[in-house]
Amino acid sequence: MNTKEYISSGIIESYVLGLASPEEAGILECVMKNNAEVRAAFEEAQKTLEDLATAEAVTPPTDLKSKIWNTIQQEQAAGEKQTVFAVDIPAAKPQEEIRIQGNSNWKTYAVAASVLFLISIVGNIFWMNEQARTKKVIAGMQAEKKSQDFAMQKINQKMEMVTNPDMKMVMLKGVEKHADSKAMVFWDTKTKAVYLDAEKLPKAPEGMQYQLWAIADGKPVDAGMYTEEKDSKIALANIPKAQAFAITLEKQGGSPVPTMENMYVMGEI
Repeated sequence: MNTKEYISSGIIESYVLGLASPEEAGILECVMKNNAEVRAAFEEAQKTLEDLATAEAVTPPTDLKSKIWNTIQQEQAAGEKQTVFAVDIPAAKPQEEIRIQGNSNWKTYAVAASVLFLISIVGNIFWMNEQARTKKVIAGMQAEKKSQDFAMQKINQKMEMVTNPDMKMVMLKGVEKHADSKAMVFWDTKTKAVYLDAEKLPKAPEGMQYQLWAIADGKPVDAGMYTEEKDSKIALANIPKAQAFAITLEKQGGSPVPTMENMYVMGEI
């Protein structure tokens, strides 16, 4: 294996991260003494790790940061003791000293890298939480804008009806039992289409539906079933003639004749 192949084998990165076996570490340390190119590759890998750790650093909460750095200081103190012990052994071979010192130093680097990685994870969690809050706010703003756009659309539709010279507006007022109820019928005298604005009526109970009636020659004529989707924009029926309009609350789907005790509003033309 030549120098370039040895450098590209990944052994240097494993050594830097403290993952190399004792045999691999010993061989690398020996090679670095005699090969400047390998030594340069080792220093570059070391600097890359330090730069990466610095780039990934994220400021954590104060209490977490102090606990983490206390751990680093303890590890560094233990490493310094181990280094002094290695120097105090007179019979130790130079290669063994390098290995002991190198392992001690890289243990510290590995701990620092792990701590910085942990800090990065904490920072990412904070960032993701912030992103989630931001998305929630944006979703709320979008929903509000959609609601405002829909309301504006309905206002524009009603304005078109009000300004249409062919449109006759008939105010329906609440009967005695439902005095607060109101509704407005828009009757196109040209097309005979009937539109209903019933937003001032109470919400229909489950299984019930409002039904519009035209009173023509004293007789009630079915003028269509009301739904919120049809309000003011979809014609309920075509009524050729009428002297009044009324609304009753009927079972879902409607009734062939009005239930008079369930009448809510009525208005003459």
